[in-house]
Amino acid sequence: MYKNLIRPLLFKLDPEKVHHLTTNALKTAYSLPLAKSISKSLFQVEDKRLEREVFGLKFPNPVGLAAGFDKDARMIDEFAELGFGFIEIGTLTPKPQEGNPKPRLFRLPQDGAIINRMGFNNEGVDQAVERLRSRKSSVIVGGNIGKNKVTPNEQALQDYLYCFEALYDVADYFVVNVSSPNTPDLRALQEKEPLLDLLSNLQNRNQGKAKPKPLLLKIAPDLNHAQLDDIVEIAVQTNLSGVIATNTTISRAGLQTSAKAVTQIGMGGLSGKPLTNASTEVLRYLRKNLPEQVRLVGVGGIMTPEDALEKLAAGADLIQLYTGFIYEGPGLIKQINQRLLQK
Repeated sequence: MYKNLIRPLLFKLDPEKVHHLTTNALKTAYSLPLAKSISKSLFQVEDKRLEREVFGLKFPNPVGLAAGFDKDARMIDEFAELGFGFIEIGTLTPKPQEGNPKPRLFRLPQDGAIINRMGFNNEGVDQAVERLRSRKSSVIVGGNIGKNKVTPNEQALQDYLYCFEALYDVADYFVVNVSSPNTPDLRALQEKEPLLDLLSNLQNRNQGKAKPKPLLLKIAPDLNHAQLDDIVEIAVQTNLSGVIATNTTISRAGLQTSAKAVTQIGMGGLSGKPLTNASTEVLRYLRKNLPEQVRLVGVGGIMTPEDALEKLAAGADLIQLYTGFIYEGPGLIKQINQRLLQK
């Protein structure tokens, strides 16, 4: 029903407006009697065989919602009802920021893709913390943290530390985002020396806690093997719990959408089907070269259950959906979990 009826209607509207429309509708729907029992029968798959223990956390299933969809932790309870095994909020910054000028979110239906240049639009980490304190669901929540646009890179550490401290009591794990292409100069923090400094300081703060939380790094799919080797070295040196592979790509190679239309859209990170193979190759390379204790989360172009299985076969311990969730609807979560049980 989603692909044949709901999606064609939604895709006639502005993508960013649709996002707010659908999340508000979902929140309203779940306030109605029987909504949760209906959702459970439609979307959830509960089976002990789906459980995964990864970086010390027990996930009811390996299918999560990637960062960017529920930036401000407004929909934790509702998305948990759709059957996600975990939800990642953010990217969050210390101060609220509007992000980049609109329009900044674009669909490429011919490619099963999205281009976004949102620019870490969020209400600030403190607002998200207040919402997390009042949530009802016990679903695992990851905190994806970044820096404000106006913060120079040499002061970025303070922004990451602020977000880490603010979220520490309400997040189950942390993700350091230095790989978004939509904040000026952010990706420069992926270079070896600044990244080592950033992660070392964050991990020192983390290890100083009575109960340190899993600390992960989210990387771009556009890194070459030499850069990935640096990531491997840094992950080991800073004792990371995991790596998320991957964020969106700046590449436009192989698109079916006309070059003119892509040029008119302009800059931004590309996600969805065109990213499937590239993100899987990064995942495969990391699994081959990282120690087993550094766990991997596969994200990027998971549009079908088969894509999910491929990510897991390439070395992912967990997977995340974003663009596939938009194109295929919430039924994709159930389809993946059912396929895992069949396998």
